[in-house]
Parts: sequence; structure tokens; C-alpha cells
Amino acid sequence: MNRLSDRIDPTASDTLRILTDLVGMPTAVPPGDNYEEIVDYLMPKFADLGFEVEKVCIPEDIFKQKMKNPELHGKRANLHAYLDVCADRTLVIYTHLDVVPVGDGWTFPPYEGTIADGKFYARGSADSKAAVAALLTALTQIRELGITPAYNLNIALTTDEEIGPYSGLCYFADIGLLSGDYFLCMDGEGDDVIIGTNGILTWRVDVFGRTYHSGSSFLGVNALEKSVAMMNGMLALKSEVEDRRSEMPSSHVVADKTGFLNVKPILNITMIESGVKENVVPGICTIRGDRRVIPEETFDTAIEEIERALANAAGAGADTRYEFTYELGYPPMYTDASHPWIGQVQTVANEVSDRKIGIAGAQGSLDVAYVIGITGQPVCCHGVGRVLESRAHAEDENVRIEDLVRYTKFLGLLLTE
Repeated sequence: MNRLSDRIDPTASDTLRILTDLVGMPTAVPPGDNYEEIVDYLMPKFADLGFEVEKVCIPEDIFKQKMKNPELHGKRANLHAYLDVCADRTLVIYTHLDVVPVGDGWTFPPYEGTIADGKFYARGSADSKAAVAALLTALTQIRELGITPAYNLNIALTTDEEIGPYSGLCYFADIGLLSGDYFLCMDGEGDDVIIGTNGILTWRVDVFGRTYHSGSSFLGVNALEKSVAMMNGMLALKSEVEDRRSEMPSSHVVADKTGFLNVKPILNITMIESGVKENVVPGICTIRGDRRVIPEETFDTAIEEIERALANAAGAGADTRYEFTYELGYPPMYTDASHPWIGQVQTVANEVSDRKIGIAGAQGSLDVAYVIGITGQPVCCHGVGRVLESRAHAEDENVRIEDLVRYTKFLGLLLTE
């Protein structure tokens, strides 16, 4: 094991070469039209390491039925790789190949990969192409040393995680490609070993009025003004919801910054759309948001709470006409922190780290939750980036080069025990 760790280049030169190639392929979703390019790049690399490799494309009819998003186009290509070493146990390793759109405000070219101040900057560097590059480096070193992995390795590198609700990983689960004894998700940050996540549902409220000339607005019904009471009702519910806490501890870096010691549910109002011109009374106002559901809650109760809050708000004054709709995303998930797999991952993570790696839950949501609902495997997430530093989903996304080295060592030691 010491030989393996010592062989990991402290400059991460091999890993950075692969990572530069990966971030240079724009796999932003929407639209997600370069998925086949990145899968075709990765397939021979895993084949050269002895894996059975296949490109798995979601059939168009299934994709359209599940996603229903006109912004998405291109083949929904995913990579599945399997290495049978005749071990007693099989480890499923997963992360996603898609990234969020670039957005504004970048200091560095988002798709080139720039090294500055000991960090590598690019869209998708931390979330989560760096993990793919580190995995390939670790597997290469294991093979060159002639070490047999402790597990059969079932690797899923899939797409559309960033948009949902039906990613390539969900399709893998549905067609039976994710069998194994343990599950390691490489998505996310490396500050903790994540044992659970919140679920997510997105909601929409259409508030109806009657369009009219603004000079005689009293003859119309202003849907935007009517929506204020509806939003106030939702904000009152937000205060109630966000006073609750899960049993899952928060990441220590989040707790230190916010004082929140445990993961909490969230209710957000994030979008509002209304009106066509300043002198026209709007006849409709659309409000959107999401609800993050802790494992101790259910989607059903979260929906019932929203419906009740809206009904009360609509009837508080003159009755307001509205329509409430929602879509369920990934459910919450949780693995018992005392499970031996969690302990093993945490032990190895701490062995290669110069900071304490704790056990925590995550405020966000992952497609892994859909999978675990089918396979029932013990799962945890441990990635490369840092919660307060790597800027996943923001401008100048980055990963520390020292963290690339650490993560490569972590994977090498974990796969060989």
C-alpha cells in the first residue's frame, strides 16, 4: 500500500492531463449534446485497464417520456465498465459526466483548464470530472504494480445528473447494471463522507387575474398583486419548515460558517414571471420554487403543507384563483453511519488527508437516491472539491491540485484495502 501511495505523482501531472481533456469537452446540460464525445474518449482508457466496456444510450422514447424537456438534445450516452477479479464483493463506483452551463463572471476560460495558485480552474473540474481523472490514475497505478483490486469493480459514468429527474444513472438502475455490495459516489466535496441527502420537489403556482388597461386597472384583476399574499403564505411556511432539523449532522464546514449543526429542510421561492408591459394589468403571475425534503419527511406531507398554505393565503382576503402543480425529483436517502462500509471509507479518507474527514449529510439532492431505492446498497459520497472553496455551479470553479493527489491516493487505497 505504501508503494501505491508513493507512486502517486505529487504534481498530479497524469491526472491533470486527463482532466484537461475532460473539461475541454463541453458537456453542459442543457442541452447535453456532447455526451457521446466524452464517452468515446473514456471507453478505450478503461478497456486498456482490462475492463469490459460498453456505451449505453437511453432509448429516445424512454428519454422523452421521462424528461419532457425541449431544451435537451443529442444522444444520451453513458459509460458502463466492469472488471471481474473473482472477488467475493463488488463495488459500484459512480459519478456524472455532465456539467452545469458556464454562466458569467469567469476570470479563466471555462473549458480550457488553467492552473493558478495551486488550483485547476474549469467548469466541471470539481463537479465532477476531477474524480474521473483521479480514478483513471489510481487504476493505472494499481495495474502497473500488479495489485489485484479487493473488489470486482462496477463503474458507472453517466449523464444528465445536473438536470434530472431521470439521469443516465437512473436508467442503469432500471435495466439492472448497478448490482454490487457497496456503492461509492464520487460526486460532491471531499470535506466529509456523506451518508445522506435531501430529496427535492419543484413547485409552480399560477395566480390568475384579468388583463386590463392600467389606466382603468380597477376594471381588471392584477394577478401580480394577488400573488403577494400567496408568496407571504409560502414565506410563513418557509419559516416553519426551516426550523426543523434532520438527525443527519451538517458538514463541519457548513456548521462552522452558519451554526447549523444538522441538515435542515428548505422551502425556496426562486422565480416569478408576470406582465407584458408597464401599462397592462397582468392577467397571470407564475411563481416557482423548490422544496428540499429531509429523510425524516415524505414528499406527501411536504406537498400537503404547501397546498394548505396556499389555500389559506388565497382565502385570507378576496378569494384568489390559482393552480398549484409540482414535479417530484430525486428522493431523500440515508445510510446508517454505523455501517462497516461507511467506516471503511472514512478510515481511508482520513488516512490520506491532513484534515479530519467527518460523517455528514448534504443539503442537496443526488440521483444516487433513485438508485438506492432500487438496489438497497449501502452508499456514501466522497469527492474531490471543497464546499466553501471549489465554487461548483459558480464562476471560476476549481479544485486544488493537492486535493487531486489526495483523492487519487484515497481511491487507490480504498480499492485495494
